[in-house]
Amino acid sequence: MSSPAAPARWVLHLDMDAFFASVEQLTRPTLADRPVLVGGLGPRGVVAGASYQARVFGARSAMPMGQARRRCPHATVLPPRFPLYKAISDEVMGVLSGASPVLEPVSVDEAFLEPPDLAGADPEQVHRFGTELRAAVRERTGLPASVGVGSGKQVAKIASELAKPDGLLVVAHAEQDAVLAPLPVRSLWGIGPVSGEALRKIGIDTIGQLAAMDTREVAGILGTAMGTELHRLARGIDDRPVAPRGAAKQISAETTFDTDLTAMSAVHEAIGTIVAAVHRRLVADGRAARTVTVKARTGDFVTATRSETTPFASRELSTLSAMARRLADAAVGEGGVRLLGVSVSGFDDEPPLALFDAVPSEQGWAAAPVDPTTNGLPRTPVEEPVEPDQVTVDDGGFGPPEDANGARIAPGPTRPDGEGPPEPERPWRAGDDVRHPEHGHGWVQGAGHGRVTVRFETAVTGPGRTRTLDAADPELTRADPLDSWRPGP
Repeated sequence: MSSPAAPARWVLHLDMDAFFASVEQLTRPTLADRPVLVGGLGPRGVVAGASYQARVFGARSAMPMGQARRRCPHATVLPPRFPLYKAISDEVMGVLSGASPVLEPVSVDEAFLEPPDLAGADPEQVHRFGTELRAAVRERTGLPASVGVGSGKQVAKIASELAKPDGLLVVAHAEQDAVLAPLPVRSLWGIGPVSGEALRKIGIDTIGQLAAMDTREVAGILGTAMGTELHRLARGIDDRPVAPRGAAKQISAETTFDTDLTAMSAVHEAIGTIVAAVHRRLVADGRAARTVTVKARTGDFVTATRSETTPFASRELSTLSAMARRLADAAVGEGGVRLLGVSVSGFDDEPPLALFDAVPSEQGWAAAPVDPTTNGLPRTPVEEPVEPDQVTVDDGGFGPPEDANGARIAPGPTRPDGEGPPEPERPWRAGDDVRHPEHGHGWVQGAGHGRVTVRFETAVTGPGRTRTLDAADPELTRADPLDSWRPGP
Protein backbone atom coordinates (compact mmCIF):
# COMPACT_ATOMS: atom_id res chain seq x y z
CA MET A 1 0.00 0.00 0.00
CA SER A 2 1.53 3.31 -1.04
CA SER A 3 1.77 6.18 1.40
CA PRO A 4 -0.48 9.19 0.82
CA ALA A 5 1.01 12.02 -1.22
CA ALA A 6 2.29 15.03 0.69
CA PRO A 7 0.10 18.12 0.45
CA ALA A 8 1.02 20.55 -2.31
CA ARG A 9 3.78 22.93 -1.19
CA TRP A 10 3.48 26.69 -1.65
CA VAL A 11 6.45 29.02 -1.27
CA LEU A 12 6.05 32.81 -1.54
CA HIS A 13 8.72 35.33 -2.53
CA LEU A 14 8.03 38.97 -1.67
CA ASP A 15 10.20 41.61 -3.30
CA MET A 16 9.89 45.33 -2.67
CA ASP A 17 9.76 47.14 -6.02
CA ALA A 18 12.85 49.29 -6.72
CA PHE A 19 13.14 49.56 -2.96
CA PHE A 20 15.67 52.37 -2.43
CA ALA A 21 14.22 54.57 -5.17
CA SER A 22 10.64 53.80 -4.09
CA VAL A 23 11.44 54.93 -0.54
CA GLU A 24 12.80 58.20 -1.91
CA GLN A 25 9.70 58.71 -4.04
CA LEU A 26 7.42 57.97 -1.08
CA THR A 27 9.14 60.27 1.40
CA ARG A 28 9.83 63.00 -1.17
CA PRO A 29 6.46 63.00 -2.95
CA THR A 30 7.45 65.52 -5.60
CA LEU A 31 9.59 62.72 -7.06
CA ALA A 32 6.69 60.31 -7.46
CA ASP A 33 6.50 59.11 -11.07
CA ARG A 34 9.83 60.80 -11.87
CA PRO A 35 13.18 59.14 -12.69
CA VAL A 36 15.26 58.71 -9.51
CA LEU A 37 18.78 57.35 -9.07
CA VAL A 38 20.18 56.51 -5.64
CA GLY A 39 23.93 56.18 -5.15
CA GLY A 40 27.28 57.94 -5.05
CA LEU A 41 27.80 61.11 -7.07
CA GLY A 42 31.58 61.08 -7.27
CA PRO A 43 33.43 60.10 -10.45
CA ARG A 44 33.52 56.51 -9.20
CA GLY A 45 29.99 56.49 -7.82
CA VAL A 46 27.73 53.53 -8.56
CA VAL A 47 23.93 53.26 -8.72
CA ALA A 48 22.50 51.56 -5.64
CA GLY A 49 18.91 51.84 -6.83
CA ALA A 50 16.97 53.09 -9.84
CA SER A 51 13.27 53.84 -10.12
CA TYR A 52 11.25 52.19 -12.86
CA GLN A 53 10.97 55.57 -14.55
CA ALA A 54 14.78 55.66 -14.78
CA ARG A 55 15.05 52.04 -15.88
CA VAL A 56 13.03 52.88 -18.99
CA PHE A 57 16.09 54.82 -20.18
CA GLY A 58 18.50 51.97 -19.43
CA ALA A 59 19.70 53.02 -15.97
CA ARG A 60 19.96 50.20 -13.45
CA SER A 61 21.54 49.12 -10.17
CA ALA A 62 25.30 48.43 -10.10
CA MET A 63 25.85 50.69 -13.14
CA PRO A 64 28.44 53.48 -12.84
CA MET A 65 26.55 56.62 -11.88
CA GLY A 66 28.12 58.60 -14.72
CA GLN A 67 26.81 56.11 -17.26
CA ALA A 68 23.36 56.09 -15.68
CA ARG A 69 23.20 59.90 -15.73
CA ARG A 70 24.15 59.95 -19.38
CA ARG A 71 21.35 57.53 -20.15
CA CYS A 72 18.85 59.42 -18.01
CA PRO A 73 20.12 63.01 -17.72
CA HIS A 74 16.85 64.32 -16.28
CA ALA A 75 16.90 61.92 -13.30
CA THR A 76 17.05 63.21 -9.74
CA VAL A 77 20.18 61.78 -8.12
CA LEU A 78 20.16 61.29 -4.35
CA PRO A 79 22.56 59.84 -1.79
CA PRO A 80 21.42 56.67 -0.01
CA ARG A 81 19.71 56.93 3.38
CA PHE A 82 20.35 53.47 4.78
CA PRO A 83 18.96 54.06 8.28
CA LEU A 84 15.61 54.89 6.68
CA TYR A 85 15.72 51.86 4.37
CA LYS A 86 16.57 49.62 7.33
CA ALA A 87 13.67 50.97 9.41
CA ILE A 88 11.18 50.33 6.60
CA SER A 89 12.70 46.91 5.94
CA ASP A 90 12.11 46.00 9.57
CA GLU A 91 8.45 46.90 9.17
CA VAL A 92 8.16 44.72 6.06
CA MET A 93 9.77 41.75 7.80
CA GLY A 94 7.43 42.30 10.73
CA VAL A 95 4.43 41.94 8.43
CA LEU A 96 5.88 38.77 6.90
CA SER A 97 6.68 37.27 10.30
CA GLY A 98 3.08 37.82 11.34
CA ALA A 99 1.87 36.07 8.19
CA SER A 100 4.13 33.03 8.46
CA PRO A 101 6.31 31.47 11.18
CA VAL A 102 8.58 30.13 8.43
CA LEU A 103 10.44 33.14 7.02
CA GLU A 104 13.78 33.49 5.21
CA PRO A 105 14.95 37.08 4.64
CA VAL A 106 17.23 37.32 1.62
CA SER A 107 18.14 41.01 1.81
CA VAL A 108 16.63 44.24 3.10
CA ASP A 109 13.96 44.17 0.40
CA GLU A 110 13.04 40.54 -0.20
CA ALA A 111 12.22 37.33 1.64
CA PHE A 112 10.80 33.85 1.20
CA LEU A 113 8.00 32.50 3.34
CA GLU A 114 6.18 29.18 3.51
CA PRO A 115 2.96 29.53 5.51
CA PRO A 116 1.96 26.14 6.97
CA ASP A 117 -1.71 27.08 6.51
CA LEU A 118 -1.25 27.06 2.74
CA ALA A 119 -0.03 23.45 2.53
CA GLY A 120 -2.46 21.68 0.21
CA ALA A 121 -4.39 24.89 -0.57
CA ASP A 122 -5.79 25.51 -4.04
CA PRO A 123 -4.43 28.36 -6.20
CA GLU A 124 -7.43 30.59 -5.44
CA GLN A 125 -6.75 30.42 -1.69
CA VAL A 126 -3.09 31.14 -2.30
CA HIS A 127 -3.98 34.13 -4.48
CA ARG A 128 -6.15 35.59 -1.72
CA PHE A 129 -3.33 35.13 0.79
CA GLY A 130 -0.87 36.91 -1.52
CA THR A 131 -3.31 39.76 -2.13
CA GLU A 132 -3.82 40.29 1.60
CA LEU A 133 -0.07 40.13 2.23
CA ARG A 134 0.70 42.83 -0.33
CA ALA A 135 -2.08 45.01 1.08
CA ALA A 136 -0.68 44.61 4.61
CA VAL A 137 2.80 45.67 3.46
CA ARG A 138 1.42 48.73 1.69
CA GLU A 139 -0.69 49.69 4.70
CA ARG A 140 2.29 49.39 7.07
CA THR A 141 4.88 51.08 4.88
CA GLY A 142 3.11 52.93 2.06
CA LEU A 143 5.19 51.02 -0.50
CA PRO A 144 4.32 48.55 -3.27
CA ALA A 145 5.58 44.98 -3.26
CA SER A 146 5.47 42.16 -5.77
CA VAL A 147 4.77 38.58 -4.73
CA GLY A 148 5.45 35.36 -6.60
CA VAL A 149 4.17 31.97 -5.49
CA GLY A 150 5.13 28.50 -6.63
CA SER A 151 6.07 24.97 -5.63
CA GLY A 152 9.55 26.00 -4.46
CA LYS A 153 11.90 28.92 -3.98
CA GLN A 154 13.07 28.98 -7.60
CA VAL A 155 9.59 29.19 -9.11
CA ALA A 156 8.48 31.73 -6.48
CA LYS A 157 11.48 33.97 -7.22
CA ILE A 158 10.87 33.82 -10.97
CA ALA A 159 7.16 34.50 -10.43
CA SER A 160 7.85 37.64 -8.39
CA GLU A 161 10.09 38.94 -11.18
CA LEU A 162 7.35 38.28 -13.72
CA ALA A 163 4.83 40.04 -11.45
CA LYS A 164 6.82 43.28 -11.22
CA PRO A 165 6.04 46.01 -10.71
CA ASP A 166 3.44 45.92 -7.95
CA GLY A 167 1.91 42.61 -8.93
CA LEU A 168 1.07 39.07 -7.84
CA LEU A 169 1.61 35.86 -9.78
CA VAL A 170 0.65 32.41 -8.52
CA VAL A 171 2.17 29.64 -10.63
CA ALA A 172 -0.07 26.61 -10.21
CA HIS A 173 1.82 23.33 -10.02
CA ALA A 174 0.21 22.06 -13.20
CA GLU A 175 1.26 25.21 -15.07
CA GLN A 176 4.85 25.68 -13.93
CA ASP A 177 6.46 23.84 -16.86
CA ALA A 178 4.62 26.08 -19.33
CA VAL A 179 5.69 29.19 -17.37
CA LEU A 180 9.34 28.19 -17.04
CA ALA A 181 10.00 26.71 -20.47
CA PRO A 182 10.17 29.91 -22.61
CA LEU A 183 12.22 31.94 -20.10
CA PRO A 184 15.92 32.67 -20.71
CA VAL A 185 18.18 30.13 -19.06
CA ARG A 186 19.86 32.98 -17.16
CA SER A 187 16.63 33.33 -15.17
CA LEU A 188 17.73 30.33 -13.09
CA TRP A 189 19.71 30.84 -9.92
CA GLY A 190 23.31 29.81 -10.37
CA ILE A 191 23.57 30.48 -14.08
CA GLY A 192 25.80 33.48 -14.61
CA PRO A 193 27.65 34.85 -17.63
CA VAL A 194 30.16 31.99 -17.82
CA SER A 195 27.75 29.07 -17.46
CA GLY A 196 25.19 30.89 -19.59
CA GLU A 197 27.73 31.28 -22.39
CA ALA A 198 28.71 27.60 -22.11
CA LEU A 199 25.08 26.62 -22.62
CA ARG A 200 24.57 29.11 -25.42
CA LYS A 201 27.45 27.60 -27.35
CA ILE A 202 25.57 24.30 -27.55
CA GLY A 203 22.27 25.98 -28.46
CA ILE A 204 20.65 26.07 -25.02
CA ASP A 205 18.97 29.45 -24.58
CA THR A 206 15.79 28.70 -22.58
CA ILE A 207 14.90 26.87 -19.39
CA GLY A 208 12.77 24.46 -21.40
CA GLN A 209 15.74 23.50 -23.57
CA LEU A 210 17.86 22.91 -20.49
CA ALA A 211 15.14 20.79 -18.90
CA ALA A 212 14.96 18.60 -22.02
CA MET A 213 18.67 17.72 -21.84
CA ASP A 214 20.01 14.53 -20.29
CA THR A 215 21.30 15.07 -16.75
CA ARG A 216 24.67 13.54 -17.61
CA GLU A 217 25.09 15.95 -20.51
CA VAL A 218 24.36 18.96 -18.30
CA ALA A 219 26.80 17.66 -15.67
CA GLY A 220 29.47 17.31 -18.34
CA ILE A 221 29.12 20.99 -19.25
CA LEU A 222 28.54 22.61 -15.86
CA GLY A 223 30.08 20.08 -13.49
CA THR A 224 28.41 17.26 -11.59
CA ALA A 225 27.13 19.14 -8.54
CA MET A 226 26.13 22.37 -10.25
CA GLY A 227 24.84 20.72 -13.40
CA THR A 228 22.66 18.22 -11.53
CA GLU A 229 21.13 20.92 -9.33
CA LEU A 230 20.45 23.32 -12.21
CA HIS A 231 18.86 20.55 -14.25
CA ARG A 232 16.51 19.80 -11.36
CA LEU A 233 15.59 23.49 -11.05
CA ALA A 234 14.95 23.73 -14.78
CA ARG A 235 12.42 20.91 -14.40
CA GLY A 236 10.72 22.68 -11.51
CA ILE A 237 12.10 20.34 -8.84
CA ASP A 238 13.10 22.44 -5.84
CA ASP A 239 12.89 20.98 -2.35
CA ARG A 240 15.21 23.49 -0.68
CA PRO A 241 13.73 24.49 2.67
CA VAL A 242 12.64 27.99 3.59
CA ALA A 243 14.61 28.67 6.75
CA PRO A 244 16.16 31.63 8.61
CA ARG A 245 19.69 32.43 7.51
CA GLY A 246 22.54 31.95 9.94
CA ALA A 247 24.47 34.81 11.47
CA ALA A 248 26.99 36.53 9.22
CA LYS A 249 30.51 35.12 9.42
CA GLN A 250 32.10 38.53 8.98
CA ILE A 251 31.30 42.21 9.25
CA SER A 252 32.89 44.46 6.69
CA ALA A 253 32.85 47.84 5.04
CA GLU A 254 34.79 49.39 2.21
CA THR A 255 34.92 52.57 0.20
CA THR A 256 36.10 53.54 -3.26
CA PHE A 257 37.63 57.01 -3.36
CA ASP A 258 36.87 59.68 -5.93
CA THR A 259 40.61 60.32 -6.25
CA ASP A 260 43.40 57.91 -5.31
CA LEU A 261 44.93 58.33 -1.87
CA THR A 262 48.67 58.93 -2.16
CA ALA A 263 49.68 59.71 1.44
CA MET A 264 49.71 57.14 4.27
CA SER A 265 48.22 59.75 6.57
CA ALA A 266 45.18 59.85 4.30
CA VAL A 267 45.08 56.04 4.22
CA HIS A 268 45.16 55.89 8.03
CA GLU A 269 42.42 58.49 8.30
CA ALA A 270 40.22 56.55 5.87
CA ILE A 271 40.93 53.28 7.70
CA GLY A 272 39.82 54.92 10.95
CA THR A 273 36.48 55.92 9.42
CA ILE A 274 35.89 52.47 7.93
CA VAL A 275 36.82 50.66 11.17
CA ALA A 276 34.42 52.91 13.09
CA ALA A 277 31.59 51.78 10.80
CA VAL A 278 32.53 48.12 11.24
CA HIS A 279 32.89 48.56 15.00
CA ARG A 280 29.42 50.05 15.33
CA ARG A 281 27.83 47.02 13.66
CA LEU A 282 30.02 44.63 15.66
CA VAL A 283 28.81 46.13 18.93
CA ALA A 284 25.20 46.23 17.72
CA ASP A 285 25.44 42.49 17.05
CA GLY A 286 26.79 41.89 20.57
CA ARG A 287 29.91 40.17 19.28
CA ALA A 288 33.69 40.48 19.50
CA ALA A 289 36.21 39.59 16.77
CA ARG A 290 39.59 37.86 16.71
CA THR A 291 40.57 38.52 13.09
CA VAL A 292 40.97 41.79 11.22
CA THR A 293 41.53 41.85 7.45
CA VAL A 294 42.41 44.88 5.34
CA LYS A 295 42.03 45.05 1.59
CA ALA A 296 43.73 47.71 -0.54
CA ARG A 297 43.25 48.20 -4.29
CA THR A 298 45.49 50.45 -6.35
CA GLY A 299 44.47 52.71 -9.18
CA ASP A 300 45.44 50.02 -11.69
CA PHE A 301 43.23 47.46 -9.91
CA VAL A 302 45.94 45.45 -8.17
CA THR A 303 44.42 44.16 -4.93
CA ALA A 304 46.31 43.12 -1.78
CA THR A 305 44.87 41.76 1.47
CA ARG A 306 46.48 41.32 4.88
CA SER A 307 44.99 39.62 7.95
CA GLU A 308 45.91 39.25 11.60
CA THR A 309 44.36 37.14 14.36
CA THR A 310 44.69 37.83 18.08
CA PRO A 311 44.52 35.36 20.97
CA PHE A 312 41.61 37.31 22.42
CA ALA A 313 38.36 38.39 20.80
CA SER A 314 37.99 42.17 20.93
CA ARG A 315 35.30 44.78 20.53
CA GLU A 316 37.60 47.63 21.55
CA LEU A 317 37.65 50.28 18.86
CA SER A 318 41.23 51.37 19.57
CA THR A 319 42.48 47.79 19.32
CA LEU A 320 40.73 47.10 16.02
CA SER A 321 41.86 50.45 14.60
CA ALA A 322 45.50 49.84 15.55
CA MET A 323 45.44 46.42 13.89
CA ALA A 324 43.80 47.78 10.73
CA ARG A 325 46.29 50.65 10.39
CA ARG A 326 49.23 48.28 10.79
CA LEU A 327 47.75 45.90 8.19
CA ALA A 328 47.17 48.82 5.83
CA ASP A 329 50.86 49.70 6.07
CA ALA A 330 51.65 46.21 4.77
CA ALA A 331 48.86 46.04 2.17
CA VAL A 332 49.40 49.41 0.51
CA GLY A 333 52.11 49.32 -2.14
CA GLU A 334 53.43 51.83 -4.60
CA GLY A 335 51.01 54.20 -6.28
CA GLY A 336 47.68 55.60 -5.18
CA VAL A 337 44.98 53.69 -3.33
CA ARG A 338 41.65 53.44 -5.12
CA LEU A 339 39.77 51.32 -2.58
CA LEU A 340 40.15 50.32 1.07
CA GLY A 341 38.17 47.71 2.96
CA VAL A 342 38.17 46.35 6.50
CA SER A 343 36.64 43.06 7.61
CA VAL A 344 36.38 41.49 11.07
CA SER A 345 35.66 37.81 11.69
CA GLY A 346 36.37 34.97 14.10
CA PHE A 347 33.49 36.04 16.32
CA ASP A 348 32.75 35.43 19.96
CA ASP A 349 29.45 36.53 21.43
CA GLU A 350 31.13 38.15 24.41
CA PRO A 351 34.57 39.63 25.15
CA PRO A 352 36.80 37.76 27.62
CA LEU A 353 35.32 37.40 31.10
CA ALA A 354 38.20 39.34 32.59
CA LEU A 355 37.33 42.21 30.28
CA PHE A 356 40.80 42.21 28.73
CA ASP A 357 41.56 42.89 25.09
CA ALA A 358 44.62 41.88 23.12
CA VAL A 359 46.96 44.69 22.11
CA PRO A 360 50.32 44.51 20.35
CA SER A 361 53.47 44.98 22.40
CA GLU A 362 57.19 44.42 21.93
CA GLN A 363 56.77 40.99 23.53
CA GLY A 364 53.92 40.05 21.18
CA TRP A 365 50.25 40.18 22.06
CA ALA A 366 49.49 41.20 25.62
CA ALA A 367 46.32 41.89 27.55
CA ALA A 368 45.21 45.45 28.12
CA PRO A 369 42.38 46.30 30.52
CA VAL A 370 39.08 47.53 29.22
CA ASP A 371 36.98 49.93 31.28
CA PRO A 372 34.15 47.72 32.65
CA THR A 373 31.76 50.66 32.74
CA THR A 374 31.83 50.97 28.96
CA ASN A 375 32.01 47.27 28.00
CA GLY A 376 34.60 48.02 25.35
CA LEU A 377 32.84 51.04 23.90
CA PRO A 378 34.52 54.44 23.59
CA ARG A 379 34.03 56.49 26.76
CA THR A 380 33.18 59.64 24.86
CA PRO A 381 30.51 59.87 22.17
CA VAL A 382 31.78 59.06 18.70
CA GLU A 383 30.53 61.02 15.75
CA GLU A 384 28.40 58.87 13.49
CA PRO A 385 30.85 57.59 10.88
CA VAL A 386 30.34 58.04 7.22
CA GLU A 387 30.26 54.62 5.62
CA PRO A 388 31.14 53.51 2.09
CA ASP A 389 29.12 54.94 -0.73
CA GLN A 390 29.98 52.49 -3.47
CA VAL A 391 28.72 49.24 -4.91
CA THR A 392 31.61 46.84 -5.39
CA VAL A 393 30.87 43.80 -7.50
CA ASP A 394 34.35 42.25 -7.38
CA ASP A 395 34.94 42.46 -3.67
CA GLY A 396 37.15 39.44 -3.08
CA GLY A 397 35.02 38.16 -0.21
CA PHE A 398 34.42 41.56 1.33
CA GLY A 399 31.36 43.58 0.99
CA PRO A 400 27.81 44.19 2.02
CA PRO A 401 24.58 42.36 1.20
CA GLU A 402 23.27 42.04 -2.31
CA ASP A 403 20.27 43.84 -3.69
CA ALA A 404 17.52 42.21 -5.73
CA ASN A 405 19.68 42.39 -8.85
CA GLY A 406 22.66 40.68 -7.25
CA ALA A 407 24.63 43.91 -6.82
CA ARG A 408 26.54 44.28 -3.58
CA ILE A 409 25.36 47.30 -1.69
CA ALA A 410 27.61 48.89 0.88
CA PRO A 411 26.03 50.99 3.64
CA GLY A 412 26.17 54.54 2.35
CA PRO A 413 26.57 58.07 3.56
CA THR A 414 23.88 60.66 3.90
CA ARG A 415 25.86 62.93 1.58
CA PRO A 416 26.50 62.32 -2.11
CA ASP A 417 29.89 63.79 -2.75
CA GLY A 418 32.35 63.18 0.02
CA GLU A 419 33.13 61.89 3.47
CA GLY A 420 32.95 63.63 6.78
CA PRO A 421 31.19 66.83 7.75
CA PRO A 422 30.60 69.52 5.13
CA GLU A 423 32.98 72.39 4.74
CA PRO A 424 32.06 75.56 6.67
CA GLU A 425 31.49 77.51 3.47
CA ARG A 426 29.18 74.80 2.12
CA PRO A 427 27.04 73.51 5.01
CA TRP A 428 24.27 71.96 2.91
CA ARG A 429 24.39 69.34 0.20
CA ALA A 430 21.76 67.90 -2.11
CA GLY A 431 19.75 65.20 -0.39
CA ASP A 432 20.27 66.39 3.19
CA ASP A 433 17.26 66.05 5.50
CA VAL A 434 16.49 69.34 7.25
CA ARG A 435 13.90 70.88 9.50
CA HIS A 436 12.58 74.43 9.88
CA PRO A 437 10.26 75.49 12.73
CA GLU A 438 7.93 77.27 10.31
CA HIS A 439 8.06 75.08 7.21
CA GLY A 440 8.59 71.64 8.79
CA HIS A 441 10.66 68.75 7.42
CA GLY A 442 12.30 69.04 4.02
CA TRP A 443 15.19 68.00 1.84
CA VAL A 444 17.91 70.03 0.18
CA GLN A 445 17.60 70.32 -3.57
CA GLY A 446 20.64 72.50 -4.07
CA ALA A 447 22.94 74.99 -2.41
CA GLY A 448 25.55 77.58 -3.32
CA HIS A 449 26.55 81.20 -3.04
CA GLY A 450 25.30 81.36 0.54
CA ARG A 451 21.79 80.17 -0.33
CA VAL A 452 20.07 76.81 0.01
CA THR A 453 16.94 75.59 -1.78
CA VAL A 454 14.78 73.21 0.24
CA ARG A 455 11.59 71.40 -0.69
CA PHE A 456 9.50 70.98 2.42
CA GLU A 457 7.54 67.73 2.21
CA THR A 458 7.18 64.27 3.70
CA ALA A 459 5.27 61.09 2.96
CA VAL A 460 2.49 62.47 5.16
CA THR A 461 2.25 65.99 3.74
CA GLY A 462 2.32 65.10 0.06
CA PRO A 463 4.12 67.27 -2.52
CA GLY A 464 5.47 70.45 -0.94
CA ARG A 465 6.75 73.86 -1.89
CA THR A 466 10.35 74.92 -2.30
CA ARG A 467 11.91 77.72 -0.31
CA THR A 468 15.25 79.40 -0.87
CA LEU A 469 16.83 80.37 2.43
CA ASP A 470 20.04 81.83 3.72
CA ALA A 471 22.46 78.92 4.13
CA ALA A 472 23.42 80.29 7.53
CA ASP A 473 19.81 80.52 8.75
CA PRO A 474 20.03 79.31 12.39
CA GLU A 475 16.47 77.96 12.23
CA LEU A 476 17.39 75.50 9.49
CA THR A 477 18.76 72.40 11.18
CA ARG A 478 19.61 68.85 10.23
CA ALA A 479 16.84 66.29 10.64
CA ASP A 480 16.37 62.55 11.10
CA PRO A 481 15.64 60.89 7.72
CA LEU A 482 13.00 58.73 9.43
CA ASP A 483 10.94 61.89 9.97
CA SER A 484 10.41 62.11 6.21
CA TRP A 485 8.49 58.82 6.46
CA ARG A 486 6.81 59.03 9.85
CA PRO A 487 7.29 62.49 11.30
CA GLY A 488 8.01 62.57 15.00
CA PRO A 489 6.24 64.76 17.52
